[in-house]
Formats: sequence, structure tokens, C-alpha cells
Amino acid sequence: MASGSETSVDFYKIPLVALNHSVRKKLGLYLNPPSTVAADWTTIAEMMGFSYLEIKNYETCHNPTLKILDDWQARCSDANVGKLLSLIETADRSDIICDLKPLIEEDCIKHLKKLQVPPVQVPEIHSSIKTPEPYAMTMRDDPRGESPEMFDAFICYCQNDFKFVFEMIEQLEQTDHNLKLCVFDRDVLPGTCVWTITSELIERRCRRMVVVISDDYLDSEACDFQTKFALSISPGARNKMLIPVIYKPMKKPFPSILRFLTVCDYTRTCTQTWFWSRLAKALSQP
Repeated sequence: MASGSETSVDFYKIPLVALNHSVRKKLGLYLNPPSTVAADWTTIAEMMGFSYLEIKNYETCHNPTLKILDDWQARCSDANVGKLLSLIETADRSDIICDLKPLIEEDCIKHLKKLQVPPVQVPEIHSSIKTPEPYAMTMRDDPRGESPEMFDAFICYCQNDFKFVFEMIEQLEQTDHNLKLCVFDRDVLPGTCVWTITSELIERRCRRMVVVISDDYLDSEACDFQTKFALSISPGARNKMLIPVIYKPMKKPFPSILRFLTVCDYTRTCTQTWFWSRLAKALSQP
């Protein structure tokens, strides 16, 4: 079995988003070259359920392995690291598992650490019993730890796009739409682990997530984590949790991991009149 007894990590419980870009590129180095003696990326793609026509189209990609990993992750609700290793093992590519499994395990451990909640603090032993201090994350959280602040949407953005985020606040919060957005720089209290706070807000406090796509977004480690984490708890977009938004022309390719989702495009002049009402309606859905 790919998860094996040699490691404490259960790969079948780790979503595919845990694998970072460098590991995916290394997988491509093994699987991209066509081979008559060993299984390549086309074999893996077929085992993932991609059709013949889809595979033929992937042949035009510079790195088809990266593409099939991103697309499999987006469309398959049970795509995880363990299943990927099992497919590679079934394709008789034990060389890949032998060479890359330590790096894959390292990525999985990093992913698990990012999702860890703050450890429970054991009260100091004194003559009187102390209770743990309440844990507040956002500006309007109850300081006693009761009634946590809830939001209609978490806004995933990078700093260079904040001007548009400010316009989003004006259009969605300060109008009749009366939505409540979670904007990290405005709403989150400082001094806590950014990965823990982010995952808690996305999974438990926000019903949706708006992803502001731009060239700068593609270079943001925080945005990458937020998007992949949201996809991991809503695989295949079955809960309609993620809503990608483009507000200015891009020079870089649109992220393939989101290409299966309907985009709210602010760059199209002909539809700008309906842009905010469409986005507000999507965020208002139960």
C-alpha cells in the first residue's frame, strides 16, 4: 500500500493541495517524457478518469503532469496524496515513489502543521484554579469566547489588490446588499498564527470565499494556501464555496486550479453594470 508502514503519515487523509509546486514539477520530470518502456503521464491521466480527447488536448501543454494534477484535484472529490501514490504504484513506477516519497511526506507534514489548532494550555498549578483565557480572532469576537463573529465571505487577496477590495467593501457592505465580508487586514486580530487563523475562518466562520485573481495573486504564498485549503474542504466546487473575481487584465495565465469555476469578470465593460449585483446574489445563497 502506498501509505505504507514506514511513515506515520496517513497519505489517504492528506488532500492533494498539500503537494507544493516543486514536488509537482519533480513528478513532471519523471512522467512528462514519452516512454515506450515505462508508464508516463498519459497512463496516470487515464487512471484518473480523463477521456481520450482530454488527454490529447493535454499533450499541447508545456507540463501536462502539472495540468492533470490541478484538474484532477479540482474535479475529483476524493483526490488525495494516498490515491495519487497508489495510481503511480499501480502504473509500476516504483522509481518515482522511491525517489520522491520523502519529499511528498515532508509536504504532507507541513500541511498538517499549518492546520493545527492552537494547543490547549494547561493552567498553572496554584492554590487557586485558573481557567484558560478566552480566544478571540476577529475585531467583533466576544471577548468571553462566546458567539464567534460569522461572515458571508472570506476575501482572498494580495496587498497590491487592496484598492479593489476597498471598492468591494463599499459595494457589498455599505449598500442594500448588507453583506459581511472577512477582510484579513481589517478584521483579524494580530498576534496569532496566520495559518491557523486563516483555516479556521475559511472553514468555520465564512460561508463563501471570494478569490481576487491578478498577476500579483499568482505570486502570493498566502493566497495560494487560502485557495487550496478552500478547495480541499469543497472539492470539485460542490458547495459553490469559491467565487473567482477578475478586476483587471492579466498578463499571466489564469490559474488552472480554478478554471472549472464560473468567474465574475469586472474587466468586461458590457457586464460591469450587473457585476456587483451578481456577486452579491452569489454570496447571499444559503
